[in-house]
Amino acid sequence: MKIVVAYPFGILLVAILLNIFVFGVNPFVILMPSVEYIRAVVIATVLLIINHTWLMTSTELTRLRYNMFSTPEEWAENGRSPEDISREGIYELKRHHDTHLNNTENIIYFILLCLAFVFVAPPVLAAEVLIIGYAVSRLGYTYSFLSGKDGVRGLFMTLSLLSMYSMAIYLVMSLII
Repeated sequence: MKIVVAYPFGILLVAILLNIFVFGVNPFVILMPSVEYIRAVVIATVLLIINHTWLMTSTELTRLRYNMFSTPEEWAENGRSPEDISREGIYELKRHHDTHLNNTENIIYFILLCLAFVFVAPPVLAAEVLIIGYAVSRLGYTYSFLSGKDGVRGLFMTLSLLSMYSMAIYLVMSLII
């Protein structure tokens, strides 16, 4: 239980140290994003679209594999009911839905942080590592969640949170200095 409580504070501490000792923090100034920042956002967006496409396709393939349907009309058309689903099918569909939900929940905060982040002109290295790193981490998270690799899933979740926390900490620190 102590680890669960300490976990976000540990990530926060690493984010602070990254900003101070690796990226550096510039005073808060609003600027139009440069090509480097937009490039990082475009790469991350394409990776997140690939992630979404992967999730949506694998969810549908799971439905097909276990003979499941999305709507009451589809169930009726096929002469089946949700009670016909195997226990394994229920768990696999839930795994896909949970993966999709977790990605969606996290992407909302990423988008908000990313928008603010690229307008305050952070060091280019910070923008590239944190923005693209987030998207790569989400791909790793999806892979590990869908394949049942919990330890690796935790690592990728930590890396994606570290990206978001680092952007948030950078913004706060830039306001203070």
